[in-house]
Amino acid sequence: MGSVAVILRVMPESPDVDLEKLKKALKESLPGIQDIKEEPIGFGLKAIKLAAIVNDAGGETDALEGKLNAIPGVERAEIIEVTLT
Repeated sequence: MGSVAVILRVMPESPDVDLEKLKKALKESLPGIQDIKEEPIGFGLKAIKLAAIVNDAGGETDALEGKLNAIPGVERAEIIEVTLT
């Protein structure tokens, strides 16, 4: 089995969510994160865009999305891109 790079966008529940705390929670829940940065959306709202390396086994990306959606302060985590490493 190989690995894939997954690019995700994580939307916070509101502009009031502390993004530094949210980034820390994301890093703790997903040790495979390679890059993480803020992305302005509009009206003061910023998303977190991250890249993670995961196994290419079936269901891994869905499990990753579910894990990130369960973090407090996250409204929605969505996969933007999946590519081979």
